[in-house]
Amino acid sequence: MDVSISEPIHAAGTRPRREPMARTGCGVEATLSVIGGVWKPVLLFHLLRGKLRFNALCRLTPRATPRMITLQLRELEADGVVRRIVYPEVPPKVEYELTEFGQSLEPVLVAMRAWGQAFQARMDAAEAEPGGGSAQPRSICIAAG
Repeated sequence: MDVSISEPIHAAGTRPRREPMARTGCGVEATLSVIGGVWKPVLLFHLLRGKLRFNALCRLTPRATPRMITLQLRELEADGVVRRIVYPEVPPKVEYELTEFGQSLEPVLVAMRAWGQAFQARMDAAEAEPGGGSAQPRSICIAAG
């Protein structure tokens, strides 16, 4: 079976390359320029477990529209964090996986999950106090690895 790995293409009429970030000297800003947004960290976290097809990513992030997931994946691919693998089949099969560079984000994503869980616990405790708000159901991030 012939498998092609999609690399960002720079020719006219193909996927646009992201504009390079202005250099500010701030590493946090550089990181956020790549993984910032609501869905990018969630998609990256799910990809820590390995290759996933597009529909699997959609099922894992039901509050994100397929269009938004597509846009986020294209940006992550353009930044060299995600690899898109296209299998020449009918119907077409496309998988996404983290590049080696993308895998280096694992400690960042795991730390974000831990901080988020602590924040949720804090908010849940505040809501349980007299006069606190009503509890909202929370989504669960499945442990990577």
